[in-house]
This record gives sequence, C-alpha cells and structure tokens, in this order.
Amino acid sequence: MGTVRDDSGDSDDRPTAPPLPDGIVVIVKRECETCQMVVPVLRELAASVDLHVYTQDDPSFPGEPAAISDADLAVSWFHEIETVPTVIRSTDGSEVARTVGWSRSGWEEVTGISGLGAELPPMRPGCGSMSVDPDLVDELRVRFGGSALSSRRIDVASAEDEFEMMFARGWTDGLPVVPPTEQRVMAMLEGTTRAPAEIVATIPPNLDDISVEKVAISAVMAGCKPEYLPWVLTAVEAACNDEFNMHGLLATTMPVGPVIVCSGPGTRAIGMNSGGNALGQGNRANSTIGRALQLVIRNFGGGRPGEVDRAAHGNPGKLSFCFAEADDTSPYGRLAEEHGIDPDVDALTVFAGEGPQGFVDQLSREPESLAASMALRLQAVQHPKLIMMFDTILVMGPEHARVFAEADWDRDRIVTEISAHLNRPGSDLVRGAGGIAEGVPEAFGDAASLPKFRPGGLMLTYAGGGAGLFSQIIAGWVNGEKGSKPVTRAVQY
Repeated sequence: MGTVRDDSGDSDDRPTAPPLPDGIVVIVKRECETCQMVVPVLRELAASVDLHVYTQDDPSFPGEPAAISDADLAVSWFHEIETVPTVIRSTDGSEVARTVGWSRSGWEEVTGISGLGAELPPMRPGCGSMSVDPDLVDELRVRFGGSALSSRRIDVASAEDEFEMMFARGWTDGLPVVPPTEQRVMAMLEGTTRAPAEIVATIPPNLDDISVEKVAISAVMAGCKPEYLPWVLTAVEAACNDEFNMHGLLATTMPVGPVIVCSGPGTRAIGMNSGGNALGQGNRANSTIGRALQLVIRNFGGGRPGEVDRAAHGNPGKLSFCFAEADDTSPYGRLAEEHGIDPDVDALTVFAGEGPQGFVDQLSREPESLAASMALRLQAVQHPKLIMMFDTILVMGPEHARVFAEADWDRDRIVTEISAHLNRPGSDLVRGAGGIAEGVPEAFGDAASLPKFRPGGLMLTYAGGGAGLFSQIIAGWVNGEKGSKPVTRAVQY
C-alpha cells in the first residue's frame, strides 16, 4: 500500500508514449472474433503496404503476418485504443487516420487499398481493447499516468495488516477504511474535472489547505465511487468556511455534526437514497459521501474526538449523515431552491445538526390539525422554553406531505401555519416559569408572543418511504454569528 508521493522517484522514470511506425498500424487481440475474422485481410495488406501489427494478448497471433507484442499495453494505452481491431495510418510518427472494428469502406479509406476482404461481410463491430478493461485500467493509469499524485507514500511491510495499521495510526473513524492506494486514488480522481493540486478549502481546526487529491484520498478511505467525488468536494467547500463554522461545531459539547442534504438530477443518477430508510444505513452513496467529509475533518483538519472534538455525547450521525431529497416528486420543491439554487441544478446543503428525532401523527387528515400537531412536537426542539437559538430541518414523509398537498398548501404556507402555533407568550418561557429554571431571560417576560424559530430557521425537506404517517426532525446547533448557518452550494464537477 502507499498513498502517493515517492520522493525518491522521478516522473522521467515513467514509460513514455511509444511512437507509431510509419505506414499502416493495426492493433488486435486473439480473443476478439472480429480480429480473427480479419486475419486474411491483414495478409492482403502485408503484401501491399508497410504493415505493423500489434497484438495485446497472444504474441503468436495472428501468425502471418508476424506481430509485435503489446503485452504491456503501452501502445494501446498511449494511443487511446478503445476497440480492436483498430487501423491507423501513421506518417512521420503521427496518426493521420483511424478506423475501428471491421468496415470494408473504413479500412479501404485508411489503407488506400480497394477490394479488401471481398469474402467478408461489409462490416462487423470490434471488441473492447484490453487497455480499457475495468480489471486493468486502474493499474495502467498508475503505470502510464505519470507522477500525477503528490501525497506522501506510506509503505506497509508484507507481514503488516494494512487495516490494523490504519487503526493504529488513528486514520479511521472507528470503522475499517479502504486503503488509499495510488491506483484507487487515481481512479477516484477520474470522477472530477478539477486538477488534483487545486485547493478546495482550508480545513479546521488545523487550518491546513486541502487539495482535490487529498479529498480524493478521503473519499477512497470512506468507500466512495469516483462519481461521488463532486459531492464530497462540494461538501468540503460548504462545511469549511466561517459561515458554517466547522471549528465551532467541533469544539461544542453539544451532540452535533454536519448533515448533508443533497438534491438534483445528478444526485439521483449516482444512486442516492431519498426513499425508504433515506436517513438510515444501506445506501453506499448516502453513507460514504458523509463519511468522506468526516474523514477529511479528522485526518487533515485534526478534528478528533477527545481533542478538539469535545462532544459530551455525540451522535451516530457523526460517522456520516447524508441523504437525498426526493425533489423530483416533492409537492413543495426542495431546500436548495429555498436557498437560491436554480431548479435542476445539483446542489447540497450542509447543516449543523443532531441525529434525527421521530414525529408520529397517524390521525390528522386535515392540514390545520397536522400543522398544529407538528408545532407541538417542534416546540420541544432542544428545550420547549428555548427560542430562536436553534434552527431545525423538518424532513416531511410522503404521507404527511400529501395532507398538505391535497389542501394546496405550498412550502411558505406550511412553514407559516406551523410557526403560528409555535408563538408563545414570554411569561411562559422566562426562567423559572412552570418551576423550571431553564428559559429565556426575564427581560422577555412581558412579550405577548415569541417565535420558536428565527425567520428561515424552520426548513423543509421531503424524503422517506411512501408508507407510514411519520416525519423526522433534525435539531440544529446554535445559529447565527456565534454558531452556524446552513450553507448551500451547487455541485461542481
């Protein structure tokens, strides 16, 4: 195993692109039936042109004409052979024409020879090149890709268990992580167009700059697929700034961590779960995107429990708390649009929140009843007598959302009606009221009505299974300048 930079190495030691010989170059492999079919054509060409045949697998194939072995796949890799057979005309070492598979007209055009393969069908598709074989491509990318990675390599002795080594070095979140080998990291970087050296953010609490490459390492360790990387990069950018205040979130003794709410067509395309068990386990994208952010904070920022992370209890969501909104079926849009993102743009919101808390109402069939019922439950967020300090996300389940949708209540009306039930007189909320010491300062005692949430502090999302009159509440940390604000970003690929 090794995570990258070999300080003793040199990019000049890497294989370079082999030049193509002048004439006609054909790349084949024995296990391709189309390549076997065109062997008579290769013999025709050998008698007429300067022909060079490269074979990817069996060096004895095609026999006559004799082939040049491309067993290391260097020619195929550097000249971007995706299909065999591929026919190339080369002049002065440079490609000037190409055709793939068997096409009589294509071969005649590239070679300049007419009447080729008269006994063959006019065309037949080729086969996949070994240089794009999923089982080989990661190794080839490392072998031929140059010294694209700059991170320090860690050598592991053959007798050492790499998983236990990563536990011993404190790189894990308590669960095993995937060894970030050079092959895996380079494969992960294929998931983004951003350069590996590009700085993504400054990571608290150590305030070290982190590159795309370092985020990719964390994504590998978390178990992400390459197509998840844009969401991980965007989450890192959204969480690591003064507005979100990741350092404060770590330092607080409250049980909070970053909650990532994703939406958009790309979010659906990478397979994120917005339906049954959306806030739970079992979906790779949900689980690993959130985990990758946490590993970035831990391993590159130094945010470890018992050190800067001072949570008194924590919550399981601090391993990973990431889910998708069902924005394609939502009756009231999505959270990202509320925060200024255009429709159909992939986006995510990072929110400083606790683990989810359940809300059950199986009897309300009128929106007024359900709004009042939800308000009663929301009043208890953090404490019934504490107000305007904590934002909250209400994750509306489909059956509860249907009650509002059938009454034509949009997002604004739902929030307005729920909030109206959350206003309480200051005399009920001051310290000592009801025999409870906790509460707002006595100066608020004369207020006729005080809201539970600040404007914009009650946010709606839409997710969950289609059966069950349930919703979920994600209570937040201290909001505003002294705490954290939700941060929404469009996903950058």
